[in-house]
Amino acid sequence: MPRVTRSHTIRRHLVDGGLVDLRLTEQEEKAGPDGQDADGFSLRQQRDTGGTLVVVVGAYGPNWLRTLAELSGRLEQRHIKCTVIAEGPGVADHEVMVRWATSAELQARAVDQAARQAPLKAALRQGEAQQRAAEERQALEDAGQFGLF
Repeated sequence: MPRVTRSHTIRRHLVDGGLVDLRLTEQEEKAGPDGQDADGFSLRQQRDTGGTLVVVVGAYGPNWLRTLAELSGRLEQRHIKCTVIAEGPGVADHEVMVRWATSAELQARAVDQAARQAPLKAALRQGEAQQRAAEERQALEDAGQFGLF
């Protein structure tokens, strides 16, 4: 059985990430994302199709799409270890379902991240090697030893 996801843990991760917890009532949540003046989030506990307790996080305010992207990105960071599911039973357009990530999901994320960073790392290593070679040439020239070719 998958791990239970608690709302207070998810709330703490989002607040630590700079998002505002609006702590909306059930009626305010049902009113939709545009009913709030400030951008923020609200969350509630719910059971998924397998019966596991998960958290549903909703983005609210005038710029709720940006807030939704921020909270999804925050929760899927490597050190937080959550999986964000955009569609599910009882999940509206401005909400996502959050549960703990499995080991396979975390390993796949690490591989994807390494693949995305590989070209940048290669370019950085090449630039460092060129800079090191230029510094060595300059040091030899400063010492009075010039290359023959």
